[in-house]
Amino acid sequence: MAERRPPRWFVAGDLNGFFGLVVDNLSILGFIAAALVGIFGFPAEVVFTRMFPGTALGVLVGNLIYTVMARRLALRSGRDDVTAMPLGLDAPTSIGMALLVLGPAFSRFKADGIDVEAAALATWQLGMAALMVMGTLKLVLSFAGDLITRVVPRAALLGSIGGAALVLLGFLPLVETLRSPVVGLATFGLLLYVLVARGRLPIRIPGVLFAFLVGTTLYYGLGLAGLGAPGFSVPEAMPLALTFPWPNLGFIEGLPATVPYLSLLLPFGLLMVVGGINVSESARAAGDDYRTRDVLLAEAVSTLVAGLCGGVAQTTPYIGQPAYKHMGARMGYTLLTGLFIGIGGMLGIVSGLVQWLPLAVLAPIIAYVGLDITVQAFQSTRREHALAVALAFLPSVAYLMVIKLGNPAWIAPDRFAALYSASDGAGLPELATIVVLGNGFIITAMLWASALVAMIEQRLRLATAWLSLAAVLTLFGVIHSVHPQGGVYVPWALEGLPRTIAWQFAAGYAVLAVAMALLSLQRRPFQP
Repeated sequence: MAERRPPRWFVAGDLNGFFGLVVDNLSILGFIAAALVGIFGFPAEVVFTRMFPGTALGVLVGNLIYTVMARRLALRSGRDDVTAMPLGLDAPTSIGMALLVLGPAFSRFKADGIDVEAAALATWQLGMAALMVMGTLKLVLSFAGDLITRVVPRAALLGSIGGAALVLLGFLPLVETLRSPVVGLATFGLLLYVLVARGRLPIRIPGVLFAFLVGTTLYYGLGLAGLGAPGFSVPEAMPLALTFPWPNLGFIEGLPATVPYLSLLLPFGLLMVVGGINVSESARAAGDDYRTRDVLLAEAVSTLVAGLCGGVAQTTPYIGQPAYKHMGARMGYTLLTGLFIGIGGMLGIVSGLVQWLPLAVLAPIIAYVGLDITVQAFQSTRREHALAVALAFLPSVAYLMVIKLGNPAWIAPDRFAALYSASDGAGLPELATIVVLGNGFIITAMLWASALVAMIEQRLRLATAWLSLAAVLTLFGVIHSVHPQGGVYVPWALEGLPRTIAWQFAAGYAVLAVAMALLSLQRRPFQP
């Protein structure tokens, strides 16, 4: 009997996965820097030398853990095609941290008379404390992961994440891609050619790298020639400097400042637990059976390490594991990514790349991953459950509209508040309805799809349970929060229009739950 060879640490496809995963992380870091420095006037030195190293360390720790998990699965199963779970910075909550927590907190500190440097340091400590809060919540909830995967149907798990993928990872990056059409379309088209069509290239280099080289060359070549899209500029070079993210207790000083933001931070952490469950199911559908609890524990530990060492953005397993498998990546790409982001974050390399890589080149790979996940949501569920998958997409569309309509550059905050409360006499205000539908969109999508799957399978008592749970969660703002920022609350503290909206939505679920309960009392037709 031939001796079984151990799985290879690296294969050719790992280079494609490496470039894709690195780009995902760099694009999120780039947005954090652009938002804090460009919008709120945050000192760049604090962002690049204090926030980024610890944040990058969390990516390193998480990817090392997932690499070890993949190797153990490969050894245990005897397979050489196991793909590691990709880990990186979570896009929605990282954006939320920058725009809804760190930026406003910095402005508030300055308004209280604190000088810019002290305000920046206080904000950094708040960011650290926020990660410790979210990481602790994820650590506690991680032990319920396996139970949830046994209770929630696959259509709900994949449908909820598929909607987020199509809307947030597909459409939004596509808009950024097309803001520089020549560069964006060329890069996106080449990525589709090498990753979807499996097209050949004239030179032997990874397809993702080839597309990036072409896109970056176009961006700077056209820009320097005066033919680029408006807003072209050449960034200043970042000096290399070793900044090791030593553990520190600065988060303790930042803990009191987190209290006003707990209504955002706790849902952020809960969202990652739900997302971790979803991506575990996604990987399982692609053939890699990782234990859900281990996946969740790894992301909780990496988030806590990042927060302890100065990070401000939480890590999460990415929803594109099947996409990386299709690229040919196995376990080497997460090891390479962790080392590159972690060490590069300490040396200042990551900060320099964040400034030099154009968004029109970064965005297309995220759009591709979003499309691939959306397709898998349909392909990996039973045919009769396809409508439940599609239904789960709709709350994500509402969340997309909230992101765009809530942009102060589009609608001034006072105008947004007026529209939120303005009714035409034909029901609840339209803008308020969109906002409420979008808040808690992933959990809403899971509940809707789970209830519909139960109806399809004629398990009406189970449908009643899902709808009753939705009614309770609505009352406390876990889903359909009446706060525009999506915060949680106790229902008896609401007044006026918010109270009306919350009770109306909760009553809608309750009435439907009662209807399902009554229908379940019918006698089943005789089947010989």
